[in-house]
Amino acid sequence: MRNVKIDEVDELDRDVVALGNDYAQGFTLPPHKHRRAQLLYGATGLMYVSTRNGEWVVPPQHAVWIPPDTTHTVRFVGVTTRSLYIEPACVTGFIKHRRCEVISVSPLLRQLLLEAVDLPPLYESARDRALVNLMLLELAAMPVREFDIPLPQHPALLTLCQAFLIAPSIHDPAERWASALFMSASTFRRHFLRQIGMSFSAWRQRACVVSALALLITGKPVNEVALFLGYDNASSFATMFRRVTGQPPSFYHPT
Repeated sequence: MRNVKIDEVDELDRDVVALGNDYAQGFTLPPHKHRRAQLLYGATGLMYVSTRNGEWVVPPQHAVWIPPDTTHTVRFVGVTTRSLYIEPACVTGFIKHRRCEVISVSPLLRQLLLEAVDLPPLYESARDRALVNLMLLELAAMPVREFDIPLPQHPALLTLCQAFLIAPSIHDPAERWASALFMSASTFRRHFLRQIGMSFSAWRQRACVVSALALLITGKPVNEVALFLGYDNASSFATMFRRVTGQPPSFYHPT
């Protein structure tokens, strides 16, 4: 089914409903949630997914897993999507993802997603049911990519994190944040770890990597991205980027 809203077909008597949609450049879906879990796959373009707990950048040929009843916002940058909407009872005890996560999409899963969109709404044949079952098995085996930026619940710290994401810098010191929150540096680091579940330096690096990812996908030169993030040169940036993502910056740069 193509260019159909899930609300129109949510009550279909099938564990999995597959939909395909095209979104205009810069189109944003406002905060919403689904009764079913959703696997949102971007065949082209770039997606930004936000919840109250974090932000995710979803590159082409990746997908984001959104658990049932999770309020989220999605901004699309020239995206053609394929989505699976999966009954919560089917997810429980089968899919390991319990929070929003960006996952890799294997060539097999990609082909299954493309094929699933052309299934009849009430698919019946043994072949069609086998395709859906194989798709779920392949989905459960996909690795998670660390393309998320966790966000705190503490209002003042959240404001600082959101300001950082607008102008990220790999050299932004913890002392500046501590001063803004009227804390000592050591108290701030403990506070940050409690709020976000990772150290300030690890979060700062993660935020810079995810910001870089979005810039690279839109065609920014590697050297320009490195300087924007505060690196002295493209080489030091590329070393860090490969260490964190497992791929060189050129892997995500359009050719």
